[in-house]
Amino acid sequence: MRKPKSTLGKPKRRTQQFAALPWRRKAAGGIEVLVITSRETRRWVLPKGWPMKDRTPAQAAAQEAYEEAGVIGDAAAEPVGDYGYGKRMPRGAVHDVRVAVFALEVFVEHLAWPEKDQREKLWTSREEAADLVDEPELKDLIRAFDPQ
Repeated sequence: MRKPKSTLGKPKRRTQQFAALPWRRKAAGGIEVLVITSRETRRWVLPKGWPMKDRTPAQAAAQEAYEEAGVIGDAAAEPVGDYGYGKRMPRGAVHDVRVAVFALEVFVEHLAWPEKDQREKLWTSREEAADLVDEPELKDLIRAFDPQ
């Protein structure tokens, strides 16, 4: 009798998330983008989350940017791109997640916000932000981002 194959740690299903790519113009010209650390692994990521009832994908991305990074701004209606990653769930399963990324021009940055004590944040150049994140597709998306 064959032993059943374990599915622990293997992608089980594809799910959708929405992320914000927060950015702002620098006084000297050019732009900066904002990256944050994840709560558990402390990797550099973009603010992102699951779909929200009664919110468009862009509105959900903007809400995540506020909750995770304390920034408020104008989210683009259409995504600037997307990327994939393996999301480890509490019981060990890994879901193949596709993340649509919405540019968010930041106008307000709060000193306090819901996840302030759980994350770090960093305003930096596109190039440095791309070097900090792990996902290859996200690296390319950040490097190519140009709000014009």
